[in-house]
Amino acid sequence: MARVFRPTLLAVFGITNTELGFFFTIYGIVAIVSYIFGGTLADRFAARNLMAIALWLTSIGGMIMFLLPSSGIMKVIYAFWGFTSIFLFWAALIRATREWGGSDFQGRAFGWLEGGRGGTAALTGTVAFVLFSRFSTDTSAGFTASNGIHPFQMVILVFSSLTFISGLLVWYLVPKTSPDLESKYARESFQRVVKILRLPSVWMLAIIIVCAYVGYKSTDDFSLYAREVLGFSEADAAGIGTAALWLRAFVAILAGYLADRFNRVKLIIVCFGITAGCGLLVGMGLLDQILGLILLNLTLTALGIYGVRAIYFAIMREAKIPLGYTGTAVGIVSFVGFTPDIFMGPWMGHLLDMHPGEPGHQYVFLVLSLFAIIGLATSFVFRWYEREDRRVLIT
Repeated sequence: MARVFRPTLLAVFGITNTELGFFFTIYGIVAIVSYIFGGTLADRFAARNLMAIALWLTSIGGMIMFLLPSSGIMKVIYAFWGFTSIFLFWAALIRATREWGGSDFQGRAFGWLEGGRGGTAALTGTVAFVLFSRFSTDTSAGFTASNGIHPFQMVILVFSSLTFISGLLVWYLVPKTSPDLESKYARESFQRVVKILRLPSVWMLAIIIVCAYVGYKSTDDFSLYAREVLGFSEADAAGIGTAALWLRAFVAILAGYLADRFNRVKLIIVCFGITAGCGLLVGMGLLDQILGLILLNLTLTALGIYGVRAIYFAIMREAKIPLGYTGTAVGIVSFVGFTPDIFMGPWMGHLLDMHPGEPGHQYVFLVLSLFAIIGLATSFVFRWYEREDRRVLIT
C-alpha cells in the first residue's frame, strides 16, 4: 500500500515520511529475529500449513488497519506483520519454490514466484487504484465517501480480503509435503547453522540481497517522486506505483527464463549495472526535467531492481547449499540480506523530510546507486569464486 499510495497513506494517518519509516523499522526488527527461527521451522514442518496460517493472521492485521487506528496501534500492527510474514511464511515459501523447481529450472521457478507475486500485487493494486479513483476527486485527499468510509479504507479492505483468500487457496491447492528426513530429524539445528555459515558464497549471497533489497525498498519512492517532482496528481502518482507492479511481474518471469537459458549470476550483474547507471542519472539531476526520459529511466531502474530480486534465491545451487538445508540457509541469508527493512525506511524518510522536493529524491536515488554498485562488485566476486570452484563444501 505504501508503494502505490504513499502520499495518501501519509495524509490519511497524519504521519510524516520519517514516521512511516519508523513503522517499517519496527517491522524489520521483528522480521530480522524471525528469519533465523523461521528458517529452521521451515525445515521441520509442511510449507502449506505455515504459509496458510501466516496469510490468515496477516489479514487480521489489515482489518485492524482498516479502522484507521492511532500511531501506537500501527506500530503494533507492523510488528505483528513482521512475525506473520517472516517467521511463519518466508522460509517456507522459498523452500517450497526450490523443491518445485528441481535441479534444472531454478531460474524459472523463482522467476514465476516473483512474477506471480508481482502480478498478484499489480492486479490487487489496479483494483485498489480503480476503487480509489472511483470514489476520489482531485481535491478529495481528506474527503470521505458518502457512506462515511474514506476511499483509502476501501484499498486496505481489498488488500486484507485478498490476503485472507490467498490463505484458503494455499491450504486447498498447495500439496502437503514433508521436509526431508535428513533435515527434519537432524540431531541439532545448531550444527546445520554452523555448516551453512562456513560457506563464503552464503555471505556473498547475503550482500547481494542487501543491495537488491535496498533497490526494492527505493521503489516505494516512485509514486511520491511522481507527485512531488513530476507534478502528478495523487491518483496519477498511484498509477505510477501500480504500473511499476505490473512491470515487476513481467520482468520477473522474463528474468527467470533468461536465467535458465544463460547464466544466473551474469544476469544479476547486468541488472545491477542497469540499476546503478539509471539511479545515477536521476541522483545527479542529469535528465533536466525531460518527462519522457525520466519515465523511461524509472522504467529501466525498476527493470534492473526487479530482475535481481527475481533470481537471487535461484543461485543457491551455485552457492553449494544442499536442498535439505534450504530453510536454514534462507533464514541466515535473510537475517543479513533483509536488514534494509530496518534502516532503509527511516533513512529514506529522513532524506525526504530534511531535503523537501527534488533534492530529497535525488539523495534517495544516489543511495540506490551506491548499493547497486556494491551489489555489482559482489556479484563479480561471486562469479569468480564459482568459476574457480573454490567453494567450501558441506559434508
